[in-house]
Formats: sequence, structure tokens, C-alpha cells
Amino acid sequence: MALVMGALAAGESVTRAAVAAEVGLTRATVSTLVDELLAAGLVEEQGAQRPGTVGRPGTVLALTESGPAGIGAEIGVDHLAACAVDLRGRVRVRAERPAANRGRGADAVLAELAALTGDVIAQAAAAGLTPVRTTVAVPGLIGPDHGTVLRAPNLGWEDVPLAAAFGGQDLDTAVENEANLGALAELWLGGHDGRLTDFVHVSAEIGIGAALVVEGRLFRGARGFAGELGHVPVRPEGPRCSCGATGCLETYAGEEALLRAAGVTTGRGAALKAAAVAGDPSALRALEEAGAALGIALSGAVNLLDPQAVVVGGPLADLAPWLLPGVRRELAVRVTDRRWRAQDVLISRLGHDGVLRGAAYSSVRTVLDDPAAWIRNLTDQAADPASGTGS
Repeated sequence: MALVMGALAAGESVTRAAVAAEVGLTRATVSTLVDELLAAGLVEEQGAQRPGTVGRPGTVLALTESGPAGIGAEIGVDHLAACAVDLRGRVRVRAERPAANRGRGADAVLAELAALTGDVIAQAAAAGLTPVRTTVAVPGLIGPDHGTVLRAPNLGWEDVPLAAAFGGQDLDTAVENEANLGALAELWLGGHDGRLTDFVHVSAEIGIGAALVVEGRLFRGARGFAGELGHVPVRPEGPRCSCGATGCLETYAGEEALLRAAGVTTGRGAALKAAAVAGDPSALRALEEAGAALGIALSGAVNLLDPQAVVVGGPLADLAPWLLPGVRRELAVRVTDRRWRAQDVLISRLGHDGVLRGAAYSSVRTVLDDPAAWIRNLTDQAADPASGTGS
């Protein structure tokens, strides 16, 4: 069932015969599995193939627009957001509000986020969707239980049992690093049609985060903390970083460092972009230096990992026209493989919503990855309605 669901998630205008060819099962087996998925409301039929296909036209299948939905929630330094996506990865409900979260108590932040997420869950249910899980994105180090924020320096949090504190919504809650979710969103929803499976994804808000995707899977490292690009030293003699070291990338290309160097005091990223568009010399110089520092840090990752590409996402994507010349110049002289090209540095199409969509889609992928468990859960609920909707 998971193989069939995966084939449907990856393609368009897919028939039973196409699924059988893709996953290596017989047509009879695929037909039986599809019938079960249809009965469970996970798959729908969309009519016959369009004219012009070879042989007898088959019936086009698609993941349902109703049924399971994933809930994503995001804690930023200056905002909170939540959304619901369906099995196809499309955003069906979204809500965001400004919130000054730096130094704010975790209990207050989580209470506000729970209220925002609760509204999204209610709207999703009203639209005929069944929320199955919530994934919360946090700018920090997450424990191996995927429930505890070990350290989030830009929020001022340490050892916060987020999943336990965020309960009460009748859904399982998982917690994940925001950079990891941005990379997973790029892998699943970035429009690469399965061709991009090895890449470094870099994004930034207050800090700079990166995530590594290797052979189509998130690379976490032995302790789960891989991707701390912001604390790679690019100029060891440079200014002191919040982590205690000196000359980290974050001190040159993090948002606060950029704003300070550009002389921008209000409006943050949007104001910096406006200054760059207007040709402000300080803004252009700050972005050039930040791009060079980012290129130095990324060159080490490229030489070490040999990825297909570097993807620039999140708020950094808005500044790409001014950052990327410096990034590409440093990569050109520092990457040992001279076949590396400027085109291998990509700008994400997902923009600011990459992290949030990655959180929501990772929640609904629990159904894609194990539809049989979802079907069993439906059966159990039918037998005992008091058992709840959590999955």
C-alpha cells in the first residue's frame, strides 16, 4: 500500500497499470490494493485517461483531496504560524501572526501557538479533512525523542519539553528543527520531480541553518545535530558569536549582522531588500560580504559531501540576487571539482513557507508511509467512536 501511495504522490495522471510498472507489482495486486485505498477514502478515481494514449485507456487515480491532513506549526523569533495540508501537499488552511518570542517564556509562546493551531485544526475539519498529527518547527537543537527542545539560543530556551506542553489537541505532536523541515519540503514539494536527491539546503532568519539530504533522506548525524552551518568559522579572527566562538558565519550573514552592517534599523529583511533594490551602498556592501562568507562556509560542505546542488531557501531566497554573486564566486575558486557550476546553486520556489509546509507535510506523510495503519485506525474508530481521531 505504501508503494502504491508513493507512486501516486510522485506522479500525475497515474493509472493502475502505471503504478504496477513503477513499483514492480502485478496489475492484479495493484488493483486489489487500489480498491482497498479507494474504500478507505485515501485515493479517488478521476475518469479515463485522455485520448491519445496507447492501448485501452485506464482510469486515472489520484490521492484524495479530503481525508487525512497534516498540521504544521512554526515558532519563529518574531512570528507564529500554522497550516494544514492534504495528502497532495497542498495548503488548505493557513494562519500567521506576529509575536515577539525572543526571551519570552516557553509556556506563553506555546499557549498562543496552541490556540492558533487549534483554529487551523477546526477549519481543516470543517473543510472535510481529518488532521492526523502536528509537527512543530523550532529554530534550535531537538532531542532524539523529537519532543524536547534542547537549546534554542535565539529564543532563549533550554530543555523545553515542547511536545508534552503542546498536548491537549487529541493529536500526536512531533518537534523538528526548522532547517530540517525546510530541506524536506524542498525534497518533497520543491518541484524537482525526484531528480534532486543530494543537496545542501541553507536558510536564515535570525540565525543560519542548513540541512543535508543524502540519497533522498535527511542526514541527521550521529547525535541528530548535523547542519549547524551558521557556526562554521569563516574568519577565525572575526567577532564573537552568540555560541561563544569567533568568526562564525552567523556573525557575517545572519540577519542581525546583515542589518547592522547595512545600517537598517527597522523593517528587518523587507527593509534590507528595499535598500538593496534602491541601490543603497551600505546594503549592497553588506550583502556582498555576507554572500562571500556564505560561499566560504558552503565550499567546505560541497567539498566534503559532493552534493548535486546547494539550495537557498527561506528569507535568504528574497536576498538571492545580491547574495548569490558572492556565494558563486567563492564556490568557483574553492570547490575542488571544477565541474561545479553557478547553476548548481538554486533558489527555492517555496519561499518563506518552506519550513511550515515541510512541517505539515511531514505530518501527513505518516499516512503515505503506512496507509495500512491509517485504515486499521479507521476501523478501530468505527468499532469504538470514543477512541478519538489521533493517529
